[in-house]
Amino acid sequence: MESRRKFLTAVVAAVAPAGVFAFIADGQVPAQRPQNPQPQKDEDANAPKIDPKTILESNQKEIKKNVEKLFDLASELKAEVEKTDSVQVLSIAMLRKTEEIEKLAKDIRSRAKG
Repeated sequence: MESRRKFLTAVVAAVAPAGVFAFIADGQVPAQRPQNPQPQKDEDANAPKIDPKTILESNQKEIKKNVEKLFDLASELKAEVEKTDSVQVLSIAMLRKTEEIEKLAKDIRSRAKG
């Protein structure tokens, strides 16, 4: 037990100064700055101006189109579910329809938020 204690003390005594030296040396290194900083260009100045009203109108058109598509898919899915026996496993086509419905619903929600 005593030999273990002496060994650990010797290891700590040998390693500790190296760690302290590394910590001190790291703190003394000055931060490097770029020699010739480039002025930031205003990239928005060159971009064409987009009218928010135009964006809202296009979003509204897309929402209407997607709602119609969503209604059609939901109606098709309802018809398939009514034809399918409730004991059977859902078909892959039905699962794909539900995924497409979910995608459309998320798109409609994101467009409605703006």
